[in-house]
Amino acid sequence: MDSRNVLIAVILSTIVLIVWATFFEPPVVKQSESDQQIEKNLESSSPSIDENEKEVKNQITRNDIINKTKRIKISNNSISGSLSLDGGIIDDIIFNNYNENLNSEDKVVFLNPKNSSKEYFIETGWAAGGNEKIKLPLIDTVWESKGNNALTPNTPVLLEWNNGEGLIFTKKIELDDKFLFKITQSVKNNSNKSFQFYPYAQITRKGKAAGRQIYILHEGFLGVFGDELKEENYDDIEKEKFTINASKGWLGITDKYWLTAIVPEKGNEFKAEFTAKKEKYRANYIIKDAKILNPGSSISNKINTFVVAKEVAVIDNYAKELGIEKFDLAIDWGWFYFFTKPLFFIIDYFFKLTGNFGLAIVIITALIRLVFFPLANYSFKSMAKMKILQPEMVRLKELHKDDKVKLQQEMMALYKREKVNPISGCLPVLIQIPFFFAIYKMLYVTLEMRHQPFFGWIKDLSDRDPTSIFNLFGLIPWDPPTFLMIGAWPILMGISMFIQQKLNPTPPDPIQAKIFMFFPIFLTIILAPFPSGLVVYWTVNNILTIAQQWVIMRGTKVKTV
Repeated sequence: MDSRNVLIAVILSTIVLIVWATFFEPPVVKQSESDQQIEKNLESSSPSIDENEKEVKNQITRNDIINKTKRIKISNNSISGSLSLDGGIIDDIIFNNYNENLNSEDKVVFLNPKNSSKEYFIETGWAAGGNEKIKLPLIDTVWESKGNNALTPNTPVLLEWNNGEGLIFTKKIELDDKFLFKITQSVKNNSNKSFQFYPYAQITRKGKAAGRQIYILHEGFLGVFGDELKEENYDDIEKEKFTINASKGWLGITDKYWLTAIVPEKGNEFKAEFTAKKEKYRANYIIKDAKILNPGSSISNKINTFVVAKEVAVIDNYAKELGIEKFDLAIDWGWFYFFTKPLFFIIDYFFKLTGNFGLAIVIITALIRLVFFPLANYSFKSMAKMKILQPEMVRLKELHKDDKVKLQQEMMALYKREKVNPISGCLPVLIQIPFFFAIYKMLYVTLEMRHQPFFGWIKDLSDRDPTSIFNLFGLIPWDPPTFLMIGAWPILMGISMFIQQKLNPTPPDPIQAKIFMFFPIFLTIILAPFPSGLVVYWTVNNILTIAQQWVIMRGTKVKTV
């Protein structure tokens, strides 16, 4: 029967794949001549990865590059740094409000100058159409600053470059009080010729984000094109570049807590690409419809550029005020977006009320228990009855040990007669699962949780418990290896789970009983490296469950130990 079912499943799956490929899979579209021309123009107007690689053989330090290039200072309450007049690029950004780690006062350095070991910068420009050779500002073009020599929320800057052939290029760059750069690039035509231009913007990054990437969080390329979110991993783009056409949206490169993004001017169809070569990654777009520049006239294009610390309120505010499609998905809320994000707002509310995210987690845990109190009560009462019925269940098992069908019938009759649901004991676990994953996701991805302390030794709820039983929680001057870092909170969680297990009916199967006995130990080891905020949630939930279950067991006169 099993083989037959497998065969049927394979056949049906094959049919589904054939039908999908035939009727629903989009056909492969050959690149049009106009797209080819645009791509050629962009490549000629912006340096290739290969060209840049030649420049970095003798790499110099970040500070040396910054000190040797002409720059304009950037500053507001959230960021500091500079933009380079060499290329007119944003390539030096530091987040003022975030430290590299708990033990350092050094601020997070995000963008780095081109030709440095971790170059990461944003550039904007124009690609030219037609067959005529035009001198365009490139990545090494030196721009001239007109007016302000510092970029602040109150002082925009104006950059200018004259190609000496009748074309004057300008960039007006504005900065808000957070993380938004508004760039208006223009071209004025003082010649007697007409030209075609295609505005573009691109993000270039060498290397990936530091740290281990895990499955629950996307780091790499992302963007919204139309109404569709696209997330592409670095490894996938190294194998094959990603290309898409859209009329609205945004694109960028994301880390766990930080983001660079570029947003094309609305009302223009654009072609977006994610590319990779030699550990250098690019996210770029180019407007597909040419802007015609006639003699004596000018053209312009606006680009919103973000260098963001992914604070939830800030991201949501940008999405709303600027009308950016699904910009809030820059934070990886996951499949349970509709659940995880509201849960964050609730916890954030209690954080503002108490001043401690750990206390906020404790409060939300208690509220969850309160909401599901009636359901949990039903489950625990059923488990209490199951514990009372255990001697009778053992008797039936011995009586009908050679007749499985009869045993099943008698057991079902017993459940029906005593009004017991044998699977009701699963309800408390099932209730916990969505909240467990939601809190795990929220703790891991939200910047607000970063470096937030609880009490005592927990200095960062988004990181693991730093103590270990193998050095007696710090009494022995020895740092155990990572796999031996089983902290105090995971052990408390394991103890609470063991006590909770003792309140539940013992499985009639001895092998099953032994497996359940080792389950708390197993989960303690598994959850030890998880964020301590998650372990706090699980422990508090266990304690509340034990209290509720103990009261119910006492009410039904069931032995609790």
